[in-house]
Amino acid sequence: MEAIASFSGSLPGQVLLAIGQTIVVVCVCFDMVRALSVPRSHRRYVASTVFRTLAIPSVIANGLTVLIALVLTSWIDVVMGMFVLIAFIFRLHHDKDEDNWWKGKGKKLARWARRQAAGRTAPAPAMG
Repeated sequence: MEAIASFSGSLPGQVLLAIGQTIVVVCVCFDMVRALSVPRSHRRYVASTVFRTLAIPSVIANGLTVLIALVLTSWIDVVMGMFVLIAFIFRLHHDKDEDNWWKGKGKKLARWARRQAAGRTAPAPAMG
């Protein structure tokens, strides 16, 4: 635990925390744009895509910030960080009907992976 505290106080640790918090702020901003945009508009599509792309890295970055605050016993930072973490997870799980670039990509990527794997297992040429 002391290693986490000392790394978070170093210059590389501070830079990583700043990058993580920047990702969190950008994700929150695009979530607000998504919430305030007209349904089925291009603006909402882009905002939803950016939010879905940055949501998981934001949860990870914010979780690490909460862990560091817990190690440093900064209880107000733990409480604030947990609030943001729960809000992210809530927004991520309860807004499933959005039209974004990621919608349906799981099946498409799985099909692509199967085709790639099937293409490599070609039968041996006949000896003749």
